[in-house]
Amino acid sequence: MRLTVVGCSGSYPGPDSPASCYLLETEHDGRTWRVVMDLGNGALGALHKYADPLAIDAVLLSHLHADHCLDLCGYHVLRKYHPLGPQPRIPVWGPVGTAARMARAYDLPPDPGMSGEFDFREWDGPVRIGPFTVEAIPVEHPVPAYGLRISDGDGVLAYSGDTGPCRGLDEVARGADLFLAEASFQEGDDSPPSVHLTGAECGDTASRASVARLVLTHIPPWHDPEVVLREATATYSGPIDLAAPGAVYDVQGSHVSQP
Repeated sequence: MRLTVVGCSGSYPGPDSPASCYLLETEHDGRTWRVVMDLGNGALGALHKYADPLAIDAVLLSHLHADHCLDLCGYHVLRKYHPLGPQPRIPVWGPVGTAARMARAYDLPPDPGMSGEFDFREWDGPVRIGPFTVEAIPVEHPVPAYGLRISDGDGVLAYSGDTGPCRGLDEVARGADLFLAEASFQEGDDSPPSVHLTGAECGDTASRASVARLVLTHIPPWHDPEVVLREATATYSGPIDLAAPGAVYDVQGSHVSQP
């Protein structure tokens, strides 16, 4: 399973990155399967660098804040009005109310909304998309939110989505080959509880969960990523990276490499 960071800026697009978006690819039955985790502000344009947007098999939304879902509006336009003609519907998994939320975002009537382009499905137990098995686990955030645990039968990727420290996050991260964890807050700041993680909390979760590699993401432009990295290094002794647009990780059982 190959992870490509499309966008990793926290809360809004930054000067060097779109908001949250991650491409997963794996070979199965003679072809490449592709899913996108989150599609935040600015991410759709950047996605073109790494994959044909018409070749995506599914979109997985962790929650419905704009920095994780808003470019689904542009993706609707791309699939509906492409010069090759309207494209086949693809599944979009997300929290309850995703279809209505996206219709409002683009000022569409709820019916049909974007249902001509997307087959909206709500998280309710594990799902299969070709070789991918996806488990959405509720986590702590001001809106319904999920961490995603994804396997292709060889490697396990854990994605925190947006969350504060919680039991669900520990379940997401458990024994993962790569833990992609948001680190929006810094230690010592007067931050609200149950909203986001600090670098130290990411590291602490990674240590408890015995993950093989930690990748810190969703750092807002107003923070210094090196500060967040130092916090995580103090609580986790394994390999740690700062997510960057275009970074690629090959996720395999008990092994993560960067081509």
